[in-house]
Amino acid sequence: MPAPVEESADSTRASTPGHHIELVDDNPSPRHDGEASPGLRNSKGWDGKLRVPKSAVLVNPEAISDPEYSDDENVVPGDEVAADEDLLDDEPLDTDEIICTHSRIQTISALRLERFKQVVRICLRQNLIQEIEGLEGIADTLEDLDLYDNLISHISGLDSLTKLTSLDLSFNKIKHIKHVNHLTNLTDLFFVANKISRIDGLAGLNKLRNLELGSNRIRELQNLETLTSLEELWVAKNKITELHGLGVGLPHLRLLSIQSNRIRDLAPLKDVPQLEELYISHNALESLVGLEHNVHLKVLEVSNNKIASLEGLGPLADLEEFWASYNLVADFAEVERELADKKHLTTVYFEGNPLQLRGPAVYRNKVRLALPQVSQIDATFVRT
Repeated sequence: MPAPVEESADSTRASTPGHHIELVDDNPSPRHDGEASPGLRNSKGWDGKLRVPKSAVLVNPEAISDPEYSDDENVVPGDEVAADEDLLDDEPLDTDEIICTHSRIQTISALRLERFKQVVRICLRQNLIQEIEGLEGIADTLEDLDLYDNLISHISGLDSLTKLTSLDLSFNKIKHIKHVNHLTNLTDLFFVANKISRIDGLAGLNKLRNLELGSNRIRELQNLETLTSLEELWVAKNKITELHGLGVGLPHLRLLSIQSNRIRDLAPLKDVPQLEELYISHNALESLVGLEHNVHLKVLEVSNNKIASLEGLGPLADLEEFWASYNLVADFAEVERELADKKHLTTVYFEGNPLQLRGPAVYRNKVRLALPQVSQIDATFVRT
């Protein structure tokens, strides 16, 4: 019997299916032993690497020495922006409203607004205006001035605008409230997102109903006592630590928005018993005690605090909406005890509290059993 023939390794590899893919260079470059692979190149021999000369030659050295040098031949033409003087040429002269937003306007006077003899409202939002001027010619008719999101740092140029009822200077660079207390017809005043650190300069605005001072640097509620008609006060995102300063002189205040501050105590709210809406989320509250005198509250928003008990809600018979997400409320029995008798209650938010986190699958059913009168639990409408 003939001895078995041992197959060579090469023949074994040739007959055995491989488990890898082998790339074969159809046009191998010759190289000696130990020489590194030349790498991949295209048909023209380029290896894909961009090589920049180590030295550069300035083709127009006169650009450095001559301050008046201009290379007009190589300038790429951009979009032509119409001059401020021409922006309103298509507006009818008898218009009562002018809206010109995001138009790179730098000066109001260049718009020649005095030609519009019947204009009542002007909106120049999102421009590059640094100074309030050029409005004297329309002082007899102008009632609403909106300069939201410009570059204004000082309040001026409003002396003759005594018929204004609404003034919006939000999202500017204003540090001090000045030169507005003569505008005694104002009903709405907006200073959102400026750099104001003190509430001042508002004495005399007896018709003001809405004051917005959110996103500033205010630390104290003060100098509000002369605003006898004020109905809504918005001071969210400041650095306020106490609720003092709301009592005397604010008999009509019905809405207070003071989210994202540093409030710990609700007791001072007894000075504004007529309050109907209170938004005080993202503060440092640990209790609702102090609300007993605010029996007219309809909307109460206390989300994102550290409230563990609902004590204090008992007397609030008119409550319609109670937002208390992301607190420390854990007892369904207390929810029923404090809220079940609120006949007008339609909406409750308890998401993020222990009573929801411990049993998310049964949470809504338990709330419905405790509060059968509600029609909305968190963001979900429920059948009643």
